[in-house]
Amino acid sequence: MESYNLWMLVIGISCFGAAWLPHLLRGKPISFPIASVAFGAILFSLPLPLYAPDPLKHPHVAEHLTELIVIVALMGVGLKLGRPLGWRTWNSTWRLLGVTMLLCITAFALIGWLVLGLSAAGAILLGAVLAPTDPVLAADVQAAGPLEGESGEIRFALTSESGLNDGLAFPFTNLALAVAAGHAGQSNWFSQWLWHDLLYKVVAGLVVGIVLGYGLAWLVFRLRLADPLAHTGEGIAAIAITLISYATAEVINGYGFLAVFIAALMIRHYEEEHEYHRSLHEFAENVEQLLMAAMLVLFGGALVNGLLDSLTWHGFFVALAFVFLIRPLAGLLGLLSSPMHSKQKTAVAFFGIRGIGSFYYLAYALNQRDFAEAELLWAIVATVVLISIVVHGITATPIMNRLGQTVASEPLATDEASP
Repeated sequence: MESYNLWMLVIGISCFGAAWLPHLLRGKPISFPIASVAFGAILFSLPLPLYAPDPLKHPHVAEHLTELIVIVALMGVGLKLGRPLGWRTWNSTWRLLGVTMLLCITAFALIGWLVLGLSAAGAILLGAVLAPTDPVLAADVQAAGPLEGESGEIRFALTSESGLNDGLAFPFTNLALAVAAGHAGQSNWFSQWLWHDLLYKVVAGLVVGIVLGYGLAWLVFRLRLADPLAHTGEGIAAIAITLISYATAEVINGYGFLAVFIAALMIRHYEEEHEYHRSLHEFAENVEQLLMAAMLVLFGGALVNGLLDSLTWHGFFVALAFVFLIRPLAGLLGLLSSPMHSKQKTAVAFFGIRGIGSFYYLAYALNQRDFAEAELLWAIVATVVLISIVVHGITATPIMNRLGQTVASEPLATDEASP
């Protein structure tokens, strides 16, 4: 009971922090994720009867907790994006997905293989799990909520990227699993990956997201208009839609992450100026904050209880290179001919925040198949996320404030016209 009561206290403190710290820290060069990880590290360093969190010992808990956080975050992210979908309006997004993400995967897979000595499957997995920009930890650089006005191209690009690439990184995680299966003797691994994991699952996720998103939006808005009592629990609909979309896509073996984000976009564009979008988004964001607080406290505890024990100096410098070199360069290359100001391009390239999504992909893959490098993979991914939390958490507010006054709120301009 002593341990149980302590856990209750930890949960209570985490919830309190989730409720108040984001507001108290607003405008300051420190983020809520930094505070949460620090609290977890201090807490689990004390001689208390608490089980040390360890994703290697509890892989299924790690997978499902991170899975839940990401899908709730994806709903919130999708509800923020009221810009009409199109090639020109989402130009920066397509570039970040089609060029930057693929460059990050390729570069880090090669580094994992050539520098860290990982197997081909392990190297591809490392590149895949670090590919997506995180929708959970990127709140300081994301777009404003529904009906709060346009937030600028930087915030839109990072928000839309984090929403879509969390689903589109999945085929490459499955590619790593397919390569591992090929090494184990499976003969048709590539065709299975191409037709099933790449094509079918992506299409299934898109279809489920479009159909359920539109259908549930019609149902929810009609119920709300028909019955005033429906207003009392209106925010809960956001979680209901999230779970229904995700589960339906997964049941038919599609990508649930993609389905949730697309469903959120469909809802956002259904009577898009309706005040109800604000209620849906706020509830999803509150749930996300609570889950994120718990996850980051556990992450801090895992850091001081051996998660980084397998980290080598090579792995540490590779992690630094990803945050400060690989993602920024890949981002700039992806946005090379984009109609954005040079300062906008630099900011988007730099703020490729890594976080909970990377934990999910790694836990998922390791639960599907054994990798000899599992401890090293966890150590490197945790290091990248920790560096990202600290560096991006400290720099996000001052940089975004400065760009908000000079560039972020300005219209797009060609490179020739950029300052």
